[in-house]
Amino acid sequence: MGFADTHAFAANEPHLALVLGSGGVRSAAALGIADVLSNAGLQPDLVVGCSSGALFGACIAMGWSGEESLERAMRLWSADLTEKKRWRAYFEIIAPKLCGFSPDFSFRDAALIRARVERAFGSARIEDMKTALRIVATDAASGESVILSRGSLTDAIRASMAVPFIFPSVEIEGRRFTDGVISDPLPVSAAMDAYATISIGFKGAMPRRVDRASRLVAQVTTTMINNLQQARIGQARSSGARMLNLELDIDRRIKLWETAAMPRIFEAGRQAALEQLPAIRRLLDHLPPEGLAA
Repeated sequence: MGFADTHAFAANEPHLALVLGSGGVRSAAALGIADVLSNAGLQPDLVVGCSSGALFGACIAMGWSGEESLERAMRLWSADLTEKKRWRAYFEIIAPKLCGFSPDFSFRDAALIRARVERAFGSARIEDMKTALRIVATDAASGESVILSRGSLTDAIRASMAVPFIFPSVEIEGRRFTDGVISDPLPVSAAMDAYATISIGFKGAMPRRVDRASRLVAQVTTTMINNLQQARIGQARSSGARMLNLELDIDRRIKLWETAAMPRIFEAGRQAALEQLPAIRRLLDHLPPEGLAA
């Protein structure tokens, strides 16, 4: 596995980047967006993904069609991935020294999600994708945002989706990685070398009531992630980036693992892209024609 150096970006010179942030199942909208772009001859030559965006971004980078990506994603993404509990985790919290609490702590067993991702992507490597792919994860020890640009696609996706407390961190080349959303929920900076960027991010839904500790934690973390995402967008715009942030009409209360909602989310992505095609074409003004994938 390799860790990208931002100084190396200039050599790649992507023309159109598609940046997919976190958002649970809502990130499946990117599959519909990519389908419209491809049909319009505006296929991105770089995909950047974080958390759930890493998984759906990998489907796009593999070169699968919109319908094929949707079908595969629905087989992969389901609520049962989070249902296998680690009962020992509760003892590790109550008696951490006795039961061996570690930085690798998790409430859920990651075996099923590992198997599903491996089944979907096999031995694919990031550097061999049909479309260039960068996956953003967080270094669990330093908190640093890291771009994974080479090596096992399965390992990188699992690392970017390793939600703290839910799933254990993932070790890659001696470093442990966790969910990319912690450090960069909408990693537009990972596409800083692209001529133009389309970003798709989603604000987290705040709890309706704060009547238990878990909802208070959710309120605090959601606030921090939402503000960090807005800061990333603002920073990119202030630096002069040619960027269009797509706003999708999707119910923010859709559950993170609500597989049944995927087809209508896919369609919402298609509709958003169709409506914004004129703006996307303007975004690419002055780009040489050979810069666009046919």
